[in-house]
Amino acid sequence: MGGDGFEVNDVVVFSGSAHLELADRICTHLGVTRSPADIKRFSNDCLQAQLLANCRQRDVYIVQPLVPPTQEHLMELLLMIDAARGASAAQITAVMPHYAYARSDKKDASRISLGGRLVADLIATAGCHRVLTMALHAPQVHGFFSTPVDHLTAIGVLADHFRGTDLSGSIVVSPDLGNAKVATQFARLLGLPVAAGSKQRVADDRVVIDAIVGDVAGRRAIVLDDEIATGGSMVELIDRLQEAGATEAAIVCTHGLFAGKAVERLRGHPFVTEVVTTDTVPPPDDWPELTVRSVSALFAEAISRIHQGRSVSSLFEGVDPTHAPPQPRLPFDTLP
Repeated sequence: MGGDGFEVNDVVVFSGSAHLELADRICTHLGVTRSPADIKRFSNDCLQAQLLANCRQRDVYIVQPLVPPTQEHLMELLLMIDAARGASAAQITAVMPHYAYARSDKKDASRISLGGRLVADLIATAGCHRVLTMALHAPQVHGFFSTPVDHLTAIGVLADHFRGTDLSGSIVVSPDLGNAKVATQFARLLGLPVAAGSKQRVADDRVVIDAIVGDVAGRRAIVLDDEIATGGSMVELIDRLQEAGATEAAIVCTHGLFAGKAVERLRGHPFVTEVVTTDTVPPPDDWPELTVRSVSALFAEAISRIHQGRSVSSLFEGVDPTHAPPQPRLPFDTLP
């Protein structure tokens, strides 16, 4: 990994306790060893982080998706960033494959907190210079950070799972209209049509899907979502797809949190043929049939490019149509 100009001695990778396996996979692709860190809890329940490797004038990356217990893992990340700043790191990057507070992104009720922006401010205040993340719940969350953000997508990795398989009679389905743009990009990669559910969320774990926009009758649905938590939305969508005449469903998501009754709801569902996710978060222990595609090579390549000062957006070429060849410029030169 890397290439010309990549000096592994200048890169230090630490990990909080949220997902050590992903951090180790990223390190393997980078050709570095994960540096040790010590997280202690005092008798008064306060945490302390100590980085057990030299950080002075080095490029430090701290891998920590925000997964349950989310507040514990957030505090670990903040303390590790602070420790790296105190150790005179040249640049500190928070590698958050999953940014849980991205869901708190809008003021949709009176006197409600905006956790997405607040936590972004906390990370910057702790001393973080840059954030590397994947599949934020909403694109505007990118703007909550005052530090540079490299926002990766997993749709290329997820599309690779289906390449080479029989996709005849398949259709990509977005669970809601808000996710339809990403679903359309995913469908383009596979050369498939796209449909979407019309969704209304009535509670954190309960939604109502009142219609399917698009013709799914007689087709196999490949349902793409950014995140599956309790699985309530997905089961509701599956019911509507069955009513609309779909034959079966493959479920695909970037962040497979599978909280609450999600495994129970999806694992044995007769309409679901497979569930595919990535390793941005640790997979559940009780679901051996779950397909997990690793995004570690993508994160390692992004880290290598950040370290070398190379473009990260070029990772999206052939994946995200917005990074296709540029549109013709306005003819300013011809103006009088």
